[in-house]
Amino acid sequence: MSGDSDEIDDSNRTASGYSLPENWLGRIILIWSGYALSMFAGNASSYAGIWYATETTGSPLSLALLYVLAFLPMGLLAPFGGVLADRLNRKAIIITCDTFMAISSLALTVWIAVKGPSFTAVALYCAAFGLMSGFRTPAFNATMPLLVPERHLVRINSMDTLISSISMIAGPALGILLYTSFGLQAAIFLGCIGATAAAVTMLLAKVPRKQEAHEYAGPLQSLQEGAVALASQRGLLVLTVCVSLGLMAYGPIDSLMPLMVYSHFGGDGFAASLLAAIMGIGLLVGSLALMVANPQKKLARIIIVAAFVVGLGALVAGMIPEGGYWMFVACIGILAIACAWFNAPLMTLLQKGIPDEKLGRVMGLFSAMSGLAIPAGTALGGIVAEFTGTPMFFCIDGAFILALAVALTYSKSVRQLDAESADHS
Repeated sequence: MSGDSDEIDDSNRTASGYSLPENWLGRIILIWSGYALSMFAGNASSYAGIWYATETTGSPLSLALLYVLAFLPMGLLAPFGGVLADRLNRKAIIITCDTFMAISSLALTVWIAVKGPSFTAVALYCAAFGLMSGFRTPAFNATMPLLVPERHLVRINSMDTLISSISMIAGPALGILLYTSFGLQAAIFLGCIGATAAAVTMLLAKVPRKQEAHEYAGPLQSLQEGAVALASQRGLLVLTVCVSLGLMAYGPIDSLMPLMVYSHFGGDGFAASLLAAIMGIGLLVGSLALMVANPQKKLARIIIVAAFVVGLGALVAGMIPEGGYWMFVACIGILAIACAWFNAPLMTLLQKGIPDEKLGRVMGLFSAMSGLAIPAGTALGGIVAEFTGTPMFFCIDGAFILALAVALTYSKSVRQLDAESADHS
């Protein structure tokens, strides 16, 4: 966070209007330290499981199944998780989800230790992660405005991308080390440790209870109310839909990068892993830049610029000739920096624009849109790339993302979001 004390003390309210405690920063550090350990451990465990499936099955369909099991439950359950986040204690939901993941990981560790590693065990681990995320993600995102001053929301929302990028760089190496040295059960048990740490830190952190809402309708009507709340903010609706479409387009780019390295550039496993590390470094640089800048205005414009950079980067990457591996690496590195500029600005706009009593439901809807967009885009992109070839698909996908950027640029309602943020400041 900023070291400027007057920047921190010029307001005594959180983004949701609650009284801001003097030790609010300590609470945030406590919560995010547990979350960081959980994400790092989970990434290492997941990669070890994927590597085991790669070695034992050698089947792209098996790997796709693991991907679907990890993301599809989140997409299907997140809307209902958002309803619960508005109805119940958000802190309790988060702790319950982390505890569920810890117990699941421990049970699978024992199963693997007794019966030996299996694809089924890895699939169950991915499914447990998907189930947990469907309820935890909207509750966690809706909790941040209860704890943080409005001017620091961008920085806090950038933490997710920052931690993800660090996990992407170092997590796989730790997962492979544990898998090769001690077996799959050791890697899965690491996930248990990480989830336990997240549950304990959230338990220790003091989180204000959201104001008691009025009597709630049924789950389906509550979902409808969340959709209406988002639709009432036309600019937010357009931005959310376009970002979800962008995620659908980016999903296959991410999954096809190793194939691009192997089939088009003739690279080996080291070349593919180097590209993955560059992606992680790019995300790290982008999220750090956003945290340092801490923009308060023109957040929609940041998303539009990011869409132009990602779209142009994918388009150019598809045009690079067979001998241009290092040009491809540089292009993907630039693209990755811009990838870090979507989530935090959009999350901040939603947290500022949606009333707290409906925020959980809206976060659930966005999590569902994101969770369904990625596997759907990956499946559709794989089919298209099968006919067009991987390089041409990069060009097509990049052009589609550029079209989304142009549409956002000319959207009056999206431009109005930035005008409102400028007036508010």
